Amino acid sequence: MLMRTDPFRELDRLAQTLVGPGTWSKPSAMAMDAYREGDEYVVAFDLPGVSADAIDIDVERNMLTVKAERRPAAKADDVQMELSERPLGVFSRQIVLADTLDTERIQADYDAGVLTLRIPIAERAKPRKISIGVGSGHKEISG
Repeated sequence: MLMRTDPFRELDRLAQTLVGPGTWSKPSAMAMDAYREGDEYVVAFDLPGVSADAIDIDVERNMLTVKAERRPAAKADDVQMELSERPLGVFSRQIVLADTLDTERIQADYDAGVLTLRIPIAERAKPRKISIGVGSGHKEISG
């Protein structure tokens, strides 16, 4: 079998081994992407192997917190692990959301190990046209 090695991947794996799995008091970071799509701000988190009931999403004021826990898979007594590279433990990410986002209408979807949050742009933050009124006369202030 031909195997390619990536020294940086090995270094990351070694660092993760030394640090150990994340705990509730000291969670590991999770990978994410964030982008704007039309009138929504989209944040996608990679959580492969995490069940939907092990994900916790909280919003307090403008702070979005996502926590997830990847638990070890149940194995029979006669199974002997040969290699274990998938990290276990608690993962967390906090994001400060802008005031221009509507945190009351966040939608969450979890599919194929990716948690996607869609946060609408608040109406007050959307560009709008201001109409100009034409007055029938000028008013003067005398005093």
